[in-house]
Amino acid sequence: MIKTIIFDFGDVFINLDKEGTLRKLREMNIEDLPESISAKNREYEQGFVTSDEISDLYRTQFPQLQRGDFLKSWNSMLLDFPEYRFRFLQKLSEEKEYKLILLSNTNENHIEHIKRNVPFYDEFKKCFDAFYLSHEIGMRKPNTDIFEYVLEQQNIEAKDSLFIDDTFENTETASRLGFHTWNIEPTREDVIDLFTTKKELF
Repeated sequence: MIKTIIFDFGDVFINLDKEGTLRKLREMNIEDLPESISAKNREYEQGFVTSDEISDLYRTQFPQLQRGDFLKSWNSMLLDFPEYRFRFLQKLSEEKEYKLILLSNTNENHIEHIKRNVPFYDEFKKCFDAFYLSHEIGMRKPNTDIFEYVLEQQNIEAKDSLFIDDTFENTETASRLGFHTWNIEPTREDVIDLFTTKKELF
């Protein structure tokens, strides 16, 4: 029996264009990113690199980038947050049948952008019993430590928990740890259909 539902953020609640940043960079004649930059992106996602440091790194590597160009490119992967998904979550929260947790790989620039552009962000956050952002806790999916951290912090068991994420590597790790999982496909599935898509669990 499911007692806890753990949600990813991107492409579960907020729509993403995962190629958006690279596409914007290509418009400024920046093609592939070197591995050194990709490694720093992962560190930034864990809060080990500051927003100023990641911006300076890109602008040093690619002198044609202005500070504003970097931020615009960086945030271009973030699309809309349909309000109906928030209302679905809000109703779920009000019913209090499940512990609700958000577990997201993200970074300071993206969260600040979302705060500025999603008018119900604060209400959305309050719907959760726990709200874990990778850059705030120093861990990221698909590493096992982030899942073990949530289990310990929330005193929950994987076998009683459903983890919803659009990235297969993340749900694969969770599944190995004993979680029920839904590897949601955002082009044809929607989180609001949770109780029909995963009805065997409820």
